Amino acid sequence: MAHSQFDIFLQEATHFDQVSGSNLDRDRLYGLYTSWCFINQQAPGPESNFWAAMKHKVSLRHNGLRMKGPAAADYILSSYPRLS
Repeated sequence: MAHSQFDIFLQEATHFDQVSGSNLDRDRLYGLYTSWCFINQQAPGPESNFWAAMKHKVSLRHNGLRMKGPAAADYILSSYPRLS
């Protein structure tokens, strides 16, 4: 079964953490996706396609997701330039 770009993104850039009660809100999740696309030299799909795919893959309210990997580092450094 072929995995979509969105499935690979979730696998490589997020981690489900049911213990901490963490949650990636819409802005952070999409920002992480664009960072993941940048790191992997892939053009991000239209934002509407991203949200349509996420609707079937994760809850946008209480998803238990945490960032991980190079895309997380890129997103954090891009969001908070004083850290770099």
